[in-house]
Amino acid sequence: MTTTAPVPTTSTSRAARIRYGGLIALMMMGFLLVTAEFLPNGVLTEMADGLGVTPGQAGQTVTVTALVGLVVAPTVGLIFPRLDRRSLLIWMALAAAVSNLIVAISPNLIIVLLARFLLGAAISAFWAMSITVAARLAGPEHLGRGVMFTSAGVSLATVAGVPLGVMLSELVDWRMVFAIAGVLMVVLAAVLRVALPSVPAERASSLRLLVDTLRRPGIGLGMVGHVLVVLGHFLAYTYVRLALERIPDVDASTIVVLLALFGVGGLLGNISIGLVIDRTFAFFAVFAPLVIAVSVLSMILFSGSIIGVGVVVLVWGFFFSSWLIVVNTWVGHRMPDRLEAGGSLVVVGFQGAITLAAGVGGLLVDTLSVELVYLVGAIALLAGALLFGASNRVSSRAA
Repeated sequence: MTTTAPVPTTSTSRAARIRYGGLIALMMMGFLLVTAEFLPNGVLTEMADGLGVTPGQAGQTVTVTALVGLVVAPTVGLIFPRLDRRSLLIWMALAAAVSNLIVAISPNLIIVLLARFLLGAAISAFWAMSITVAARLAGPEHLGRGVMFTSAGVSLATVAGVPLGVMLSELVDWRMVFAIAGVLMVVLAAVLRVALPSVPAERASSLRLLVDTLRRPGIGLGMVGHVLVVLGHFLAYTYVRLALERIPDVDASTIVVLLALFGVGGLLGNISIGLVIDRTFAFFAVFAPLVIAVSVLSMILFSGSIIGVGVVVLVWGFFFSSWLIVVNTWVGHRMPDRLEAGGSLVVVGFQGAITLAAGVGGLLVDTLSVELVYLVGAIALLAGALLFGASNRVSSRAA
């Protein structure tokens, strides 16, 4: 079986009618989940004081969600092999709601961390199943456009979600911020029940199925490339504050504006690339990492110019915030019969790369310099682009 197996004709008839209501509901789920994931960043000081811990300890409430993703993403299909995927997403929305509501009333950090396990599971399950659900809503011919909506929710959360949490924390207690997030997730669960059609489960997932998927021509190369792209980005972006502080006479307000440009670029990239990705996924799988690598290097080279760095950050955000659109569309077209397996592999690679980047990047920053961290990040991105190029050639020959 080749990786370019024809899309089943039973779904083709749906390609002409895109269910935009369901896609918007998915976008809002991505927005609320990612906003909840990073809410502690915006209320860190108040949260630490309220729980009687240090800000560093309170920050682990974000770390735990990524670690949970490494376990949940490859196993969610195995745990729920027959559960309708609409029902699964509804239950995950409710799990996120429970997580936020528990945090809102938790007396100590231990209970908060346990509650955040639920949120981490919900986020990973959402990403693992989002390709399958998007394919049902948009049709196989417009899969990239469907994925655009789910990724747009993340970009929207990057731009507005976390700042919104900060703003709310100025008006109400930090616990009320989490309570509001919990109530919104309950409302979303009801919306998902109405807006999404039934999405039957695919073939029962298993670790053997994931391994078999990686053995398909070009798939393993692409997945390793995906890990390197995410690793290269987060090696640099995790320490972007240090890179920005190299700009002469830069102040905190300027740094906030520059980081906002990253989010604005992400929104523009989601829309622009999402509209054409179904025809160009193979090209962008190579081109996007190359541009991000150049952007990472340019952050160091143009550190003497605020305008120059501003342009670089905008371009960087444009291409990386669209990376999930690129890689998920690549999965959808390369293995249309293994969407859940492919989605799980994408999430595992993403979360694993983030965890590795945090550890390796911290070691390099402490022992060497931020410039060398950015250089290593750029090299990883270039290697990722090369692997996707090789994957495209292997897939073409297999077809």
